[in-house]
Amino acid sequence: MKYSILLEILNGYKEREFAEFQRRLILTNAEILGVRTPIMRKIAKTYTGDIEELLAFPDTYFEVTFIKLVRVSSLPYEQFILYLDKCVSLLDNWATCDCFKAKCIIKHKAEFLPILSRLFENGGEYYQRYALVTLLSAYMEKQYLPLVEKYLLRADTTQYYVYMAAAWLMAEILIKHYEYGVTLLKKRALDTKTHNKAIQKAIESFRLTEEQKDYLRSLKIT
Repeated sequence: MKYSILLEILNGYKEREFAEFQRRLILTNAEILGVRTPIMRKIAKTYTGDIEELLAFPDTYFEVTFIKLVRVSSLPYEQFILYLDKCVSLLDNWATCDCFKAKCIIKHKAEFLPILSRLFENGGEYYQRYALVTLLSAYMEKQYLPLVEKYLLRADTTQYYVYMAAAWLMAEILIKHYEYGVTLLKKRALDTKTHNKAIQKAIESFRLTEEQKDYLRSLKIT
């Protein structure tokens, strides 16, 4: 599929009002056509062209970058890691970052950890957010909690989208591993805003009991 054909397809689905809504929600340097996510995912799924060709397309439009990331995230692990650095370098907003979830990592968790660490150490806002979101989607088992904790403590939460990802990750620990999460909160090792935002997000979940939520409220730092 050539770039011009992909743009033609995307333009056939664009919605002006939805594009205006997205521009308020997604801070990106790219232009936004206003194509809904399920449609973009369908286009990515049906794309049968060469991956190298797809990645060479200009990133003028948010939707094109989104399709690139979704397509690469569907590749087998050995291929996925070949394009990972290129893809992470394209991230400039929370939406493309959070869509970039590769299921193949699930079966290669141990060998992917050094790669994840290298990306995190880059320090860039979306490099760190990508690492935290990947931990959230692939490393929420009990055995990885000490590792996840170390990432949380090293996250640069002065960067807004790192802060929000860290709070989201901590909230998920509270929801899935309540006792471990409470112990971590009691240490007060996280900065105050991340600590409190994580509690807020956890309380909003239907997966905790009212008793658990009440106790979390008592752990807020005032």
